[in-house]
Amino acid sequence: MYDLIVIGGGPAGTSAAITASAEGAKVLLLERGRLPRQRVCGEFVSAESLDLLTHLLAPEYAEILRDAIRIPSGRIFMDGRVLRAPIVPAAASVARFDLDSALWESATKLPLDALQQATVQTISGTGPFLVTTSAGDFEARAVINASGRWSNLNPGNNGVAAKKWLGLKSHFAECSPPASVDLYFFAGGYCGVQPVALAREHSNSGRVNASAMVRADVANTLDKVFALHPALQERSSHWRPLMETVSTSPLMFREPEPERDGILMAGDAAGFVDPFVGDGISLALRSGALAAQSLRPFWSAGVSLQESVRSYRQQYGKQFGPVFRSSSGIRQVLLLPKGVRQPVLSFLERVPALTRYLVSKTR
Repeated sequence: MYDLIVIGGGPAGTSAAITASAEGAKVLLLERGRLPRQRVCGEFVSAESLDLLTHLLAPEYAEILRDAIRIPSGRIFMDGRVLRAPIVPAAASVARFDLDSALWESATKLPLDALQQATVQTISGTGPFLVTTSAGDFEARAVINASGRWSNLNPGNNGVAAKKWLGLKSHFAECSPPASVDLYFFAGGYCGVQPVALAREHSNSGRVNASAMVRADVANTLDKVFALHPALQERSSHWRPLMETVSTSPLMFREPEPERDGILMAGDAAGFVDPFVGDGISLALRSGALAAQSLRPFWSAGVSLQESVRSYRQQYGKQFGPVFRSSSGIRQVLLLPKGVRQPVLSFLERVPALTRYLVSKTR
C-alpha cells in the first residue's frame, strides 16, 4: 500500500513525487512512455518557479539552471506593431528534453518507486485507490493525476473543439538570437521564439526554439506558420533546422479542474493555460508541489482525504485561478477583429506600463 501514486513523469508529476517523498510519504511514480523525449513546449521557465526547481533537482543537475539562458524581456509582433515588456525577475530558457530528464533522474535518486512504460488503465475506489496498469495493479491511499492533456484518464478531452488547434515545435540555428521571448501573432494563431541551449552545449550556441499554436485550417507545418507573419518569415529565412518538428493536437481550452472523484489533478491534467503566457512549466511544477503538500496533513496528522482535497481545490483556485482568467482575457483581446484590436494595441504601445502590468497578471 503506497501513500501516494503519481501518474505522469513530466514536470507536474515529478514535482509531486519528489515533494511527497521528501515529506516521508511512500510514493510510486508512473510514466506511460520513455523519458526524456521531445515535447511541444515553449521551454520558458518563469522566475516564480526557479526557486522551487532548484529544490526539486538533485545537486548534480544544478547546472541545468546555472547555465540556462536568462530571458529579461518579451516582445509582441502584431499588426505591424511591436509591444515590449521587461520580464522582472528574468525567466530562464531550459530545453524541455533536458528538464524532463533531470527531474526524472532526481526523482529516482529518492526513496520512491518509479516505473516507465507503465500505462494506467483504470483507477477505482475512493481511498484507498486501486490503480490498474500495464505493469500490474497497485494500491494507494491517495492519487495525483499529472498525466497531461490527452491521457485516457481525462474524459473531458473527448469533446470536439469547434476549431481544431495544433501545437508545433522545433529548434533552429540562428546567428546571435536576442535574449527575449518573441511572440508573432497572425490570423489563426501565433508563434513564440526564444533562444535555448541544450545541456551539453553549456552556452547560447545560436539555437532558438520556435513553438506555435495554430488553427489546423490555417497551417499544419512550421514553414507555413512562418509564412503567415512578414517579420517572422524574414527572420526564419536565415534559420537552419536542428531537429525534426514535433506536434500535438487538438489543443482545447476548458475551466481548470483541480480534483475529480477524490483524485488530485495537477499540471495540464488540471487545466491547459494559454501557451502564449509562457507559464505552463511553472504552473505544472507549482501545482504538482502544491498537490503533494496538500496531502501532508492526510498522511501525518490524521486529516481526512476529503479535507486535504478540499484544501487543494481552494489553494489551487487562489494561486492559479487569476493566471487562467488573465491569460484567457488577454487571448480574447488579441483575437479580436483587426479593426477592433488596432486601437487597443495602439494604446498599449503608447502606455508601456500597462503592457508590463498585463504581463505581471499572467504570473
